[in-house]
Amino acid sequence: MGGLAVSAGPRPDGPDLAGWRGPRGGDHSQPWPRATVVVGGIARSGFAVADALLQLGARVIVCDESDSPDNLERATLLEVLGAEVRLGTGASAELPARPDLLITSPGWRPDNPLLRQAAALGVPIWGEPELAWRMSDVPWLAITGTNGKTTTTRMLAEILTAAGLRTAAVGNTGAPITETVLDPEGYDVLAVELSSFQLHWSNSIAPWSAAVLNLAEDHVDWHGSMQAYAADKARIYSGVSHACVYNVADPATEQMVVDAEVVEGARAIGFTLGVPGLSMLGVVDDLLVDRAFVAERRTSAAELLSISELPSPGPYTVANALAAAALARSFDVSPRAVRDGLRASTPLKHRMQLLATTDGIDWIDDSKATNPAAAEASLASHDSVVWIAGGQAKGATFDDLVRRHAPRLRAAVLIGVDAERIAEALRRHAPQVPLIHLEATDSGVMRQAVERAHELARPGDAVLLAPGAASHDMWSDFAARGRDFAAAVATVTGSDLRTQPDPDVHPAEPGTDPSSGDSTKE
Repeated sequence: MGGLAVSAGPRPDGPDLAGWRGPRGGDHSQPWPRATVVVGGIARSGFAVADALLQLGARVIVCDESDSPDNLERATLLEVLGAEVRLGTGASAELPARPDLLITSPGWRPDNPLLRQAAALGVPIWGEPELAWRMSDVPWLAITGTNGKTTTTRMLAEILTAAGLRTAAVGNTGAPITETVLDPEGYDVLAVELSSFQLHWSNSIAPWSAAVLNLAEDHVDWHGSMQAYAADKARIYSGVSHACVYNVADPATEQMVVDAEVVEGARAIGFTLGVPGLSMLGVVDDLLVDRAFVAERRTSAAELLSISELPSPGPYTVANALAAAALARSFDVSPRAVRDGLRASTPLKHRMQLLATTDGIDWIDDSKATNPAAAEASLASHDSVVWIAGGQAKGATFDDLVRRHAPRLRAAVLIGVDAERIAEALRRHAPQVPLIHLEATDSGVMRQAVERAHELARPGDAVLLAPGAASHDMWSDFAARGRDFAAAVATVTGSDLRTQPDPDVHPAEPGTDPSSGDSTKE
């Protein structure tokens, strides 16, 4: 599917793409017919990018190190449409000759050879959201944060739908944004989830409103430092025109708003689990209320709904609902639509999901807890826990987590490539906690973990899968890990499991190699 060529850098007489943005209903194509664009990755977002670029008239070269059956099928389709596709080992070793732009998969690290060469030669690098933003003038309500992004984005989409708006949950969840903005029917507004990886490659996105839900140590291996990770998260506020939504309980998110360059008149809007101050949403007598988007906010607040009407009453669900409500209210959505949308929201699988209760023991799947902060939220929700944890730590540490929650641990069952990191923290801060370290290196380890947890648990305990780490050492994604946990629980306990809808997880796809594909969810 094409050999490698020696790169000579961007063409001096190439098209000027830096300032391009094609408004809805206008001419999208100029200056693309003169552009050569390299697309890094052919998984779902890469395929959508290549398809969009071909429709714009660009010459497209797609590179991916994986020649899996799914990738070969996508490659065949793109070649029929006119793209050049290079698959297999070495496909991304050298930058194809004289590109004007490189659009990268969010799963590609900045030290990928193709990206390093492009940066050294001055070739602009975008992510899929950057291209999508430039292709359409549909307003974005954008969400990022270490934890809670998908839940909040889905809540927001439900609220916008309840308001009668045509919308979609896109980005790091749902469909690729480029695919969505090409829909000929158009959209009124998009609920956009953005990961730190996607934000790293974004430079002109300017949302209507944006929220950073929280900030905790994660993806240090990808970004290089916690400071770099936070800086990429903060990009979401750049250019905001209406509201920068922050978490009152997380001062780092408020500081991001203070530091952001926004459109004059954009407001800082906080959300809190306590009584809200001016320009905040919060909780009064178990009611979610708005003191930000009401005319008499100095003396009154708009009631949204009661905590009991949410899909679950936990503090993290309440915080996510407040953030979604703030974004919707910034788009002039009524309190009634906020209430109706949040009522319609349903819990997602693998997020503190109660699978079964057997012999007084709760079995809980929180496979989406892919960092210590998310695991902490799960642990804090239970008094006595047999904790199943481990996976790819992504550079995170576990000392603070274990120190705070040692009293609630009946036992710990550790799995995964970085299990020893958690074991060391347990030996330092909770030496009294029984520790089982399973050495298996394939997904069959989950059955063993559930069997050992079953032996250790007592009535009143929760057996909690809250790994605090990513899944890619043994599974394609956190959902596959959660499904294996559920299957093992059903087998070991002989119970019928409770079911919940599974989110349309994107870009992580079954079989996707996170080193070359689209996986950004963990």
